[in-house]
Amino acid sequence: MIKTKKIAFLGAGSMAEAMISGMIDSNIVPAKNIVVTNRSNEERLLELENKYGIQTRKRANLDMTDIDVFILAMKPKDAEQALSSLKPNITKDQVVLSVLAGISTAFMEDLLHEEQQVVRVMPNTSSMIQQSATAISPGQYTAMDSVILTKELLSSIGQVYVIDEKQMDIFTGIAGSGPAYFYFLMEHIEKAAKEEGLDPEVARAIGAQTIYGAARMMMERDETPTELRENVTSPNGTTAAGLKALEEHGGGTAIMRAVKGASNRSKEMSEQLEKVSSKA
Repeated sequence: MIKTKKIAFLGAGSMAEAMISGMIDSNIVPAKNIVVTNRSNEERLLELENKYGIQTRKRANLDMTDIDVFILAMKPKDAEQALSSLKPNITKDQVVLSVLAGISTAFMEDLLHEEQQVVRVMPNTSSMIQQSATAISPGQYTAMDSVILTKELLSSIGQVYVIDEKQMDIFTGIAGSGPAYFYFLMEHIEKAAKEEGLDPEVARAIGAQTIYGAARMMMERDETPTELRENVTSPNGTTAAGLKALEEHGGGTAIMRAVKGASNRSKEMSEQLEKVSSKA
């Protein structure tokens, strides 16, 4: 269990709940050391309090003096107001984690104190079942101990990767949007199976297990994806025929364009958010 006084979530949405559930289930942070705030939705706070045994407060009633880590989990458009509410009482010893897409560490540092410890955090939707691929990117003033603490906290919802902030957009293209690529693939596997007379639910289970097994094999072996693909592809066999169809219909190109398209959109959204905030 992490030796920390308290963690405060500013925001009570689904991502905040996934993180709370992971921290409590993994025994990383005791429920009594977690407090959740929002601006007005008392019904949601009561729901989380009853479900997890955590503390809840209206944001205006939050005592910030004994909080070690603040986690920003509201909508990005509300980030500036939330950071402004922290500034009067937060100290440099306290750490701010942001799960807000498009909000840079420099932007947060500017709105808080000079040399404030901030970490940009990006889990993906699989955090709901504690299987997230989560990237973290510390700001320029964040101490190594705070980076280690962040990794420990987020390990409760899956695997954690420390990356440069400039790589956050491509991470979004891979991990943030990646689950949707998989679901899209499964939709079409089900359609093909149905056309061949296989029950879609059976096809769904077979497809999911196949991809899960392939992913586990790739994670547990030293071979590259190319080597693994070549190992299961016999000349003139069934796999070769399937791969040929993918290549003929631009499958590889489509995947690369999807990842880059999501990455580029992430960059655009970041620029738009910070442009709007700078005019406010």
